[in-house]
Amino acid sequence: MSNFAGRRGLFAAGLVAVAVANLSNTGATADPLVDTLQPAAYETAPDGSKLVLITKIDDRNVKLTVSATSMQRDVEVYVQRPADTSKPSPTLYLLDGLTRKAETDNLTFLAGKNVNVVIPTGGENAYWTDWAATDPLLGVNKWRTFLTQELPPIVDAALGANGVNAIAGMSRTGTAALQLAIAKPGLYKSVASYSACPGTSDPVGRYFVELSMQQYGGGNPVNMWGAASDPLWAANDPALHAEGLRGTNLYLSNGSGLPGVHDRLDDPRINGRADTLLRQIIAGGGIEAATDYCNHTFVAKLAELGIPATINFPLTGNHSWGYWQDDFIDSWPVLARGLGIS
Repeated sequence: MSNFAGRRGLFAAGLVAVAVANLSNTGATADPLVDTLQPAAYETAPDGSKLVLITKIDDRNVKLTVSATSMQRDVEVYVQRPADTSKPSPTLYLLDGLTRKAETDNLTFLAGKNVNVVIPTGGENAYWTDWAATDPLLGVNKWRTFLTQELPPIVDAALGANGVNAIAGMSRTGTAALQLAIAKPGLYKSVASYSACPGTSDPVGRYFVELSMQQYGGGNPVNMWGAASDPLWAANDPALHAEGLRGTNLYLSNGSGLPGVHDRLDDPRINGRADTLLRQIIAGGGIEAATDYCNHTFVAKLAELGIPATINFPLTGNHSWGYWQDDFIDSWPVLARGLGIS
């Protein structure tokens, strides 16, 4: 308990830099979808959402443009195809947008796996959730509807997928991964959440959501789930609805906030920049200490319910991509188990 109390004491406000980059070539493959840009069927979801365009990026990657009825707009979805496209493969949804591609080599790792990697874009800063009201900056947000009802049948038909899914995300998108799995039990066989804050309706969790909106999304959280007293905050709280995760392969990771292996001037992401290192240690450490509290509370709830999870809570590490790259590799056996691959 003394160690955990010390970790909680590291709580401080901060922010993490986010970069966006385009998908790049990961190797050639014989893939009818990539070669012809023609899916097995231009599937339409029950509400009328449909695939309207396929754009080739390279020999392994395409971009799907999907018309989302719920939001009356087009959504770009990036796809890395499986190593072997001769048979149907499962699908891993990564909620980090294109940032994971830019900041890690995780997609290179996945290029050798028989899995469709699906990267939706546009809802990262909206918590991938359904908002109660239209936001002046972010517009209409019905991302939960999009990800649980509209996109999956389109993806499965276009990619010739086998209908087996997993989902993963870091920080706020890790919270979203848990929320989406609870919203539609059974849709995702595995869920991995890295440095998230699952308890969105308690004071720390709500503060984390509000801070995220202020620093990244720019939207008004009142338009998302209402005022602090609105029951929507509790309705979207994975800690309060953890029972919905029973039977799901769960992976949860979080550092303590203390400096670790990636907090060095010679780390490739730091590249000798003292100001970057200082920001990562102070701001990244403060945020990670907060999410550490969130995750310990969440794990206690899972234990109370008798819901198993694979836990990775090292004694060091902060809210930054070096640790999330490592955590993804560590989580792969859990994700793969649900996907039915190795």
